[in-house]
Amino acid sequence: METVVGQKEQFPPAAHGLQETAKTFKRPLEPVQRISEIWFGLVMVLSFTCSIGVAQAGSEEVGTMLRAAVGCNLAWGIIDAFLYLLACFVERGRSITALRAVQQTSDADRGHRIIADAMPPLLASVLSPVEFERMRLNLKQLPEPPPHHPWLTKNDWLGAVAVLLAVFLSTFPVAIPFLIVGNAGLALRISNAVAVVMLFLTGYAFGRYAGYRPWRMGLGMAVAGSVLVAITIALGG
Repeated sequence: METVVGQKEQFPPAAHGLQETAKTFKRPLEPVQRISEIWFGLVMVLSFTCSIGVAQAGSEEVGTMLRAAVGCNLAWGIIDAFLYLLACFVERGRSITALRAVQQTSDADRGHRIIADAMPPLLASVLSPVEFERMRLNLKQLPEPPPHHPWLTKNDWLGAVAVLLAVFLSTFPVAIPFLIVGNAGLALRISNAVAVVMLFLTGYAFGRYAGYRPWRMGLGMAVAGSVLVAITIALGG
């Protein structure tokens, strides 16, 4: 649980959006983000491996495919890392704006609305006006977070690196069969099987994290990934 520097925690977990700048620790990448990036990387590399027909899978085609898959996932990892940093920057800016708005307004009802907008709707719906007012008064006591504009923290940069590595490294389990199996056609089948199993495992992890049936979620994500790969190939991707 995050704490406000210099004082005991006085806020429900739902109010963390307005305290973003006062956190002492935050994991660089949440579990669902890590799973999402791995799943995305698998779909990307599958779009390369599945585009090579087994009958035409010669050593030259396989080498070209592996280089293209690694290069593509590296490029998309860099792009995803940039988008992750942009999202962190924007979210921190929204948190600063919301905190400043709560501190500057003398209208309690408006302050309550600002706090509610920063929360998940389900949590906001169960809080009483008294609880909202207690949160508003506590937030008004916080010093304005320096600097007065959004910034990127060390954890944000670590998260971006984690995004890049998740997308990039997801290429290698699918590529390993081509490096250890002499028959290109057999290696292609094994590679695709490994990728589908990994799609299932990421879906299973999604299900556990979401509190939904992991096996059903795993199968659904494996099917969804396969369908997206087929669409990508059909569209010339």
